[in-house]
Amino acid sequence: MANYTQESFTRKLDNQPLFKEAVTEFLESIFPFLEQYGPDEEVYMRLERLLEPERTITFKVVWENDEGILQVNRGYRVQFNSALGPYKGGLRFDPSVTEDVLKFLGFEQIFKNSLTGLPLGGGKGGSDFDPKGKTDNEIRRFCVAFMTELSRYIGANTDVPAGDIGVGAREIGYLYGAYKRLQNRVDGTLTGKGTGYGGSFIRTEATGYGAVYFIKEMLAHVGKNIEGMRAVISGSGNVATHVAEKLIAEGALPLTLSDRDGYIYAEEGLLQEIVDAVKVLKEKKGSLKDLPLPHGCVYCLGTPWKAIKAQLFIPSATQNEIDEDNAQAIVANGAVLVAEGANMPSTLDAVKVFKESGILFGPAKAVNAGGVAVSGLEMNQNASHTQWTTDEVDAELRMIMKRIHDTCVRYGSVGSRVDYVNGANIGGFVRVFEAMKQLGW
Repeated sequence: MANYTQESFTRKLDNQPLFKEAVTEFLESIFPFLEQYGPDEEVYMRLERLLEPERTITFKVVWENDEGILQVNRGYRVQFNSALGPYKGGLRFDPSVTEDVLKFLGFEQIFKNSLTGLPLGGGKGGSDFDPKGKTDNEIRRFCVAFMTELSRYIGANTDVPAGDIGVGAREIGYLYGAYKRLQNRVDGTLTGKGTGYGGSFIRTEATGYGAVYFIKEMLAHVGKNIEGMRAVISGSGNVATHVAEKLIAEGALPLTLSDRDGYIYAEEGLLQEIVDAVKVLKEKKGSLKDLPLPHGCVYCLGTPWKAIKAQLFIPSATQNEIDEDNAQAIVANGAVLVAEGANMPSTLDAVKVFKESGILFGPAKAVNAGGVAVSGLEMNQNASHTQWTTDEVDAELRMIMKRIHDTCVRYGSVGSRVDYVNGANIGGFVRVFEAMKQLGW
């Protein structure tokens, strides 16, 4: 039998550092689990297949700015694994988008989607287009050009994109409008749509709300209550603001929200009015430093990790925002729990610090699965030509996040403790792996 090791699987990924980091973290959980199968070469060959996308699509996007000058960007769709269902994952419009970024995100998406229990495969896509500073007409023209290329590769039973960084309700509307015109179909191929034309209630809030529901399950498992706990949150986009909103509703105290330059901090907790003001500001692509702040709330440069003591730390901005040094500061600042609201916001060294410290650590593929869960529910509603109420969707979301937590406990329990990283990786992997086996892959 070939000599399969973690190194043999990751060696060829040296030029894709983010994807390699995601695969490495995954394999550290999976290799010990696979020992139960013994030296079965077929098992490791199937694992090797899982680590490669089924298809990576790259295309150019040619659009016209307001001056009538042609612009060219690069578009991508990584269709990673369809064992459980159609590829499902967001579109990201940001200058940082590369194939490496999307492979890492698409790979994580496989297991996140699997954990929900819904029939969803994993994928991701986007473009290096920067919507910041663009007019509404420029964004619309870009979205139409992007969908003109992407539309030939997606469909309700093939690949169902959603939004991500740089792709909000406006962009989804333009993208879906272009898809309908190009394909002459009304089939719910994109999720995150407006509720007036096929979208689901609380889809916008779902990732942030779901993260808080998962955090509550983690705390309850060790006999703790979220009420009164102080929380440091990074980011000021869709996830971060709805994490803060739900924490307020649950009686906790969100202390911070941040952007690229700094963060706002309220020692007594951010009020809902401030969270609402941040939402409006970010819709206009504004900066937190320009936000009028009430008494008791201040703007600070830098990041909050070393500056503020709290029980809950919820990184909800972007990948690799917490390194080993920041992780040590978070532990020193009294963290009871760290939950990843963003996709892989902690480096591998940071995760090691959290796990060795004994604090509760919730990985992104479990914590932030609420968004794709409600996207899956939106697909369900589209297929049956119905629209559920807010309460119905919220009840389903709570149930899904509890089910994800139960799966993590099932596969990650070590004595009285739960290793949520192992639990999420193994729990997500088992379902996909068994489907691949039964499909003859």
